[in-house]
Amino acid sequence: MGRYSRVVVKLSGEALAGPTGWGADPESLAQLSDELLSVHELGIELAVVVGGGNYFRGRMAEGWGIGRAEADNIGILGTVMNALMLRGVLTARSESDVRVMTAVPMQSVAEPYIRLRADRHLRRGLIVLLAGGIGQPYVTTDYPAVQRALELEVDALLVAKRGVDGVYDRDPNLDPDAERFTDLTYRKALAAGVKVMDQSAFVLADEQGLLMHVFDVAAVGAMSAICRGEDVGTRIARSV
Repeated sequence: MGRYSRVVVKLSGEALAGPTGWGADPESLAQLSDELLSVHELGIELAVVVGGGNYFRGRMAEGWGIGRAEADNIGILGTVMNALMLRGVLTARSESDVRVMTAVPMQSVAEPYIRLRADRHLRRGLIVLLAGGIGQPYVTTDYPAVQRALELEVDALLVAKRGVDGVYDRDPNLDPDAERFTDLTYRKALAAGVKVMDQSAFVLADEQGLLMHVFDVAAVGAMSAICRGEDVGTRIARSV
């Protein structure tokens, strides 16, 4: 058993795409599944919010001649595709019962997201994959990740990032002397212009006192290490 009893993991669509950043990569899906299962095997109740940027992103709308609302709806469907693929891999690699719940009703492929039902699934030891964001355009999956974490009363939100192992004082890809924060408050993160998540997600997390860990999705064992109490990545807490 780790230091947390229930967590939400935020996975971007790009994390499922692997090095190409587009579509779905079998090796990345397998590695992510093993990481999630390692957390679940600690006896921790686990929910996952899945992004869809590996299929379509709102900022692509202008280049395609598609309105932002339409583009975001396409992205919402992308999150459902990712959740279904992730469920398939998780069930193929374990005996775990995995449920997909969507903010947009899709009764033939997934359960509708109902907070109390999701809570019951988690209490019974099921892994819950949360897709569809909040079911509305103009919102990335960052905000729903914080919202679902609060609704489900988790101990922490684990934010898996691709290509960076935490929050830095400067862009580590441009400045090799950039220093990684071990601990940070949301207020300091906002003041520094940290772009790990949408500002609206940071503000909500700060207001409600949600604990967040930012780490490298490609780091083997990082998820379970955080849940066991190790200092991996950056820990972001309520401003004081």
